[in-house]
Amino acid sequence: MGCTPEAFLQVLSAPGTNFYHWNLCYENSTMFLSDKYRRGRGCRYSQSGRSSPQNFNRIIADLRVDGMTYKKKRPYSLENLTCKCGRSESVSAAANEEENRTWINGIAMDSDISKFELAQQLKNENGAVFSNIDLGTPGAINSKLNGVGDSFEDEAWDLLRASMVYYCGNPIGTIAANDPNDSSISNYDQVFIRDFVPSGLAFLLKGEYDIVRSFILHTLQLQSWEKTMDCHSPGQGLMPASFKVRTVPLEGDDSATEDVLDPDFGEAAIGRVAPVDSGLWWIILLRAYGKCSGDRSVQERVDVQTGIKMILKLCLADGFDMFPTLLVTDGSCMIDRRMGIHGHPLEIQALFYSALLSAREMLAPEDGSTDLITALNNRLVALPFHIREYYWTDMKKLNEIYRYKTEEYSYDAVNKFNIYPDQIPPWLVEWMPNKGGYLIGNLQPAHMDFRFFSLGNLWSIISSLATNEQSHAILDLIEAKWAELVADMPLKICYPALEGEEWRIVTGSDPKNTPWSYHNGGSWPTLLWQLTVACIKMNRPGIAENAVKIAERRLSRDKWPEYYDTKRGRFIGKQARLFQTWSIAGYLVAKLLLAKPESANILVNIEDTELVNAFSCMLSANPRRKRSRMGAKKSYII
Repeated sequence: MGCTPEAFLQVLSAPGTNFYHWNLCYENSTMFLSDKYRRGRGCRYSQSGRSSPQNFNRIIADLRVDGMTYKKKRPYSLENLTCKCGRSESVSAAANEEENRTWINGIAMDSDISKFELAQQLKNENGAVFSNIDLGTPGAINSKLNGVGDSFEDEAWDLLRASMVYYCGNPIGTIAANDPNDSSISNYDQVFIRDFVPSGLAFLLKGEYDIVRSFILHTLQLQSWEKTMDCHSPGQGLMPASFKVRTVPLEGDDSATEDVLDPDFGEAAIGRVAPVDSGLWWIILLRAYGKCSGDRSVQERVDVQTGIKMILKLCLADGFDMFPTLLVTDGSCMIDRRMGIHGHPLEIQALFYSALLSAREMLAPEDGSTDLITALNNRLVALPFHIREYYWTDMKKLNEIYRYKTEEYSYDAVNKFNIYPDQIPPWLVEWMPNKGGYLIGNLQPAHMDFRFFSLGNLWSIISSLATNEQSHAILDLIEAKWAELVADMPLKICYPALEGEEWRIVTGSDPKNTPWSYHNGGSWPTLLWQLTVACIKMNRPGIAENAVKIAERRLSRDKWPEYYDTKRGRFIGKQARLFQTWSIAGYLVAKLLLAKPESANILVNIEDTELVNAFSCMLSANPRRKRSRMGAKKSYII
């Protein structure tokens, strides 16, 4: 059985330091095991199989905050973070014999409850994931613990806690799915950055902050590792898509084991795509943690400040692009398979804008960060102008596009991106309501992706990337097109689905993204929480309440699937995992926010007056005027 939290000091606990602290687990630490079973009293962290303090001094010495130099190299190919907590195979047996009591996270549990929770504290290859529980019947866990199974929320909480992953005795995240009857685990037994966000929010809203703090700090450690694929390394600051807690034999002692963190930066992912959204979600969750817990010491730590700057430097790096939007490859966000979203997808831009505002709020002023702050502020002005001006579509804008002139070679062209009117799809002409509108999915030269992407539009509302008027219009459209976007299970990830020849060309005949399935028009219950935040921000919670009621009819009965198929979401997805953690957490966050709407403020971004004034200056200067060849580039320094 794993060491209890009493055996370890908090990792990375000292705010205001410019290097990571590696605390030792002293011999006199309080443990529930008797001395004869106590092993591996030293607890130290390393990024290789060899973990001497000298190695760490050498590794950490390469981290420079002011000079923005980051280097962490490891002699082994397996990229893992190791917690040296040697444990004998007989430890768990000894724990069971100790006074018929079980200690879980420092709390003595009754033997009946221990049968439920102890099984997953025992170390296994999944890193102490709860996986040996009978989840076959909805409410089974709730019945085991409380003797009742009639509450969806109680059942959801039990399932969420059952998905928790432990690292060195402490919770560090939740796995993607926890279906005990599914033999093909794939990577669903890993902790994904984006998947953990609703789980983390649920714990925050419940007042359980430790798991979120642990997640934030441990993923921060993973950020700085050297990542390579085919002799090429991505830019500094990339956060992993996921990580797995592995239990491996302790080097030099075959009778003991240790926990290691094994991250995936995209080198093992399907398609080998780096997760652009991971770092953005990490910043958003960090801000939510500080606002909800009141603990600002985490975001004020020098290592955390450095992590934020590394992400910003990666996102704000100069390139060839003429637009303020982030240029990414296909499959670099929630839609992680080929779906024709390469370029400047709305989802990435909305998360990017939210992360920029969140980072601006958390960054401590430093002399060495002036250029970074200036670049951040300039992007905060240019990005919303670009999205609001060029991504927005409603009946009025459609009619304008329908009458576009093409091949305009001039600085004051109306049709800047040379969009051909014939690109307007026939379905949209009939589908667009008279009242309402939305932000299109993507914009590139001579190409507009007119599909409606739910996450991008909802997060544009939450982050204030969309104007107040546009935000209400998006919700108007969702209400007007309820039968298509919500129907029997909220919420469509995108609308409409790619079909026929278009599906074959765009997806490469992807058998998982068939029409109205998975990312190609599937219905995803996890989007409930983002819909709820958007509706609460716009003071229209009734929309979210209706969606939650629809979801409650089936989620528990269907064993909390990952997604649903068909146009109306009537079938459980053909390859959907059951007991999908972010379906569970998304429902819980929606319920918690509807019960306490003011809590949504931990996620909502509001433009400050300085940004609004700078944006007004940009609007007052006609964006379609002829630009001066000799004029100096103007920066808005806020």
